[in-house]
Amino acid sequence: MCGIAGFLGNFDPSLLGVMNRTLAHRGPDGEGVWHDPAMRVGLTHRRLAIIDLSGRGLQPMWDATRRVVITFNGEIYNYRELRRELESDGFQFASDSDTEVILNLYLRDGPTFLSRLNGIFAFGLWDTRKKELLLARDGLGVKPLYYAHTSAGILFASELKALLATKCVDRTLDIDAVGCYLTYLYAPGAQTMLKSVRKLGAGRYLRISWSGEVQEKVYYELPYHQPISAMTADEAVAQTRHYLQQAVRRQMVSDVPVGAFLSGGLDSSSVAAFAQQSMGSRALSCFTIGFEGMPPDAEGMVADLPYAQRVAAHLGVDLKTIYVNPSSGVDLEQMVYQLDEPEADPAALNTYYISKLARENGIKVLLSGAGGDDIFTGYRRHQAMELEKYWTWMPQTARYFLRSLGSLLSKESATGRRFTKAFQYAHLSGDQRIVSYFQWITPEVQRTLFAGQVGRYMHVAESSRVMLEALRRLPPDVAPLNRMLYLDTKYFLTDHNLNYTDKMGMAAGVEIRVPLLDYDLVDFAARLPTGFKQRGATGKWIFRQAMEPYLPQDVIYRPKTGFGVPLRTWLHGRLGETVADYLTPEAINRRGLFDAAGVQKLIQNDRAGRVDAAYSILALACVEIWMRKFID
Repeated sequence: MCGIAGFLGNFDPSLLGVMNRTLAHRGPDGEGVWHDPAMRVGLTHRRLAIIDLSGRGLQPMWDATRRVVITFNGEIYNYRELRRELESDGFQFASDSDTEVILNLYLRDGPTFLSRLNGIFAFGLWDTRKKELLLARDGLGVKPLYYAHTSAGILFASELKALLATKCVDRTLDIDAVGCYLTYLYAPGAQTMLKSVRKLGAGRYLRISWSGEVQEKVYYELPYHQPISAMTADEAVAQTRHYLQQAVRRQMVSDVPVGAFLSGGLDSSSVAAFAQQSMGSRALSCFTIGFEGMPPDAEGMVADLPYAQRVAAHLGVDLKTIYVNPSSGVDLEQMVYQLDEPEADPAALNTYYISKLARENGIKVLLSGAGGDDIFTGYRRHQAMELEKYWTWMPQTARYFLRSLGSLLSKESATGRRFTKAFQYAHLSGDQRIVSYFQWITPEVQRTLFAGQVGRYMHVAESSRVMLEALRRLPPDVAPLNRMLYLDTKYFLTDHNLNYTDKMGMAAGVEIRVPLLDYDLVDFAARLPTGFKQRGATGKWIFRQAMEPYLPQDVIYRPKTGFGVPLRTWLHGRLGETVADYLTPEAINRRGLFDAAGVQKLIQNDRAGRVDAAYSILALACVEIWMRKFID
């Protein structure tokens, strides 16, 4: 797990060192730079040593024939099997690293080798014979990769901030992307806050010739195009258990100690259970978070900590806890800087605090339960989708009534917020309604937040365009629930959850792995009948059934709690004061991006309980913080 960057074009070679230093937090165990002035290509690398801790694992790394050189970030879990295959074909190895396996696979198979990799990765590879730069990202987008076209050539890096080490990168805002950050809290797809900078999509690669020609290819797509498998419940339980165990076992490969997140929810508890099986007599090191000064059921959330402690005692793992409180909001600036994007989700801070605690305890690798809700269901929108069959038969006038009724309910209670959310877009149909479940703010309210001159250049419908186009590429017979899960995995997971998981873990020098996103498990989950995933109000039904022999019943069937903070409560306290400092009328008018009156009205309506706008208000503040950090 590392930080990577590089370029192809007319750049000053010293830029490599500057980008390298910008990414220092991603690799405290070493650094390397390579540059070919004749070819105008350069690669740089920060190392977090996980596999082959010796100097032979240093990067940028050449193959034995010195034809190709790579800067690589990630882990390949099946590298040992691939290495044996390559050795039988006569390839030589100078190290025990998974990086060298990639080099030799490329030499043998070309870019088609990407489909053979089971792992998380992003890399830049220079082929000296073809005079071609290959940029690639893993199929689920666990590892980030940004790139920018400039007048001097092309740049790439693990983090956007490294690209801004040169003034060649244009700083023009992508106003439509700003709208996405308000609508979803993230920008789905390739967009970033800057028009000139793009994210390489999950399961994609770029081939960039020395002359500057760029080809983008897709080598992996989420497997929702395949038919649903016919299986009994017992068969589904057995297979679910098999793929879960296999996924965790694969991702235990490491030359350093491995630990795990443990929230006490089904996902992290299941990962911890199977990881502990692999530990033998040694206790797995687990880490969790607790909130000081908060009632156990704040904002309708059930406290995680007692469940985490219950699971730890049941499994015999070693659990360490870090406690946070509303004053943690002062870390907002650092959060936005580390994320590279104005994602308004304090759950990112939880990831950082836990990762920092793990690193202080000598753990450089953590297993996360991320992804379970996205492939098996688990979010409230999945429950709402299942319940739609009870009201979608209603005529349009009745749907509008449900929408109006929801708008009248108080947003101070969890029930009122959830009812409003469920029926806010009841008047929509088909894919448009599926997309609406991901939105945190209505287009009508969003329009009131932008300054007049900016609003003229922003297209509110643009925020849903990427998702709608993705759904149109699915076969029409894909069930609505699976269409929603497709968006969950392709955008919400990749562009939001995995982005903050990677960035905040690496900010603490910790690699975070995601066993529930093992390719075989993802493929199996996509083939499951939807009734095995969401059964009435019960999400992850088959997952819960599979874990009954391993976890306490009250943990398996506990109420759903997100990996976040009681944001609404905090925003009406000290955190609200912090946010207000970024959203003063003076600051808003000086920026010229938002409308001060519209923002103040939103804040007042939220405080009065007329709307639920906590995340939207935080998003506005995060955009301002991003502007100060990356533009000013």
